[in-house]
Amino acid sequence: MSVRKPAVAGTFYPAGPDQLKTLVEYCFAGPGGPGLPDAKHDGNRNITALVSPHAGLVYSGSVAAWNYYRMAEDGIPDIVVIIGPNHRSYSPSVALSDDDAWLTPLGEVPIELDVVAEIAAKYPGASINSAVHQAEHSLEVQLPFLQYIAQLASTRIAIVPILIGAPPSSATLDFVRDLGGCIGEVLQGKNAVLIASTDFTHYEPGEVALHKDSEAISSILGMDEEGLLCTVESHGISMCGVLATAVSIVTSKKMGAVSARQLAYRNSGDVTGDYAEVVGYAAVEISR
Repeated sequence: MSVRKPAVAGTFYPAGPDQLKTLVEYCFAGPGGPGLPDAKHDGNRNITALVSPHAGLVYSGSVAAWNYYRMAEDGIPDIVVIIGPNHRSYSPSVALSDDDAWLTPLGEVPIELDVVAEIAAKYPGASINSAVHQAEHSLEVQLPFLQYIAQLASTRIAIVPILIGAPPSSATLDFVRDLGGCIGEVLQGKNAVLIASTDFTHYEPGEVALHKDSEAISSILGMDEEGLLCTVESHGISMCGVLATAVSIVTSKKMGAVSARQLAYRNSGDVTGDYAEVVGYAAVEISR
């Protein structure tokens, strides 16, 4: 059995299970959080995707908690497709993991290997490459939240990890729409939700970050993948997961989504008190 070991336990979040659970609960119940969730497996199941940050939990965890509060409230899905940027390599453009499970201090999370295989077969540019995932944090930091709400609801969540490198520069929109459409076709009829893992503006003054990020968020709320790509490029927004977010918009529309709403927005200065150079974090829900 192949199990991916955590890459950022002890840095992005605590390495001890008790300390990690305490921090996750603080993200929900502490400043900027939504409160502790009432998790259930059965629910309306209207959510198709959530946009969630991936910084260290002490910085972005209160924003991420809004996403998982809503997932817990809406009904925890069987499958969560987590799609985010590969910060370390542009290649391959799409990397899936075929490990049997991923490990965090809270235990193992199984991978839905049938869905991994279906996406790889459907999208020709996808590579099954677990090695690419070994050191990347953008997907891993979502897992403690998923594990926490699944435990609350006494249910099981399986994941499908997807890392995005870089598409051909001349065909970014085609790449987004092709990959998003393929994932949407695979997820038809499945009890699944996407998590688009992204931070927004990096290392600019808080007011600048708010202005730029508002422009990007506006495109997400309009469920406009082309508008998001154009806005990020034209405004010079250092949104690391823009491709993952755009793909998730396309997939959501394929899954019947008709609306989006912002759940939370904060930046690192709200934690450190230093607004000279911040990183922006947003939580956004896309729903049927």
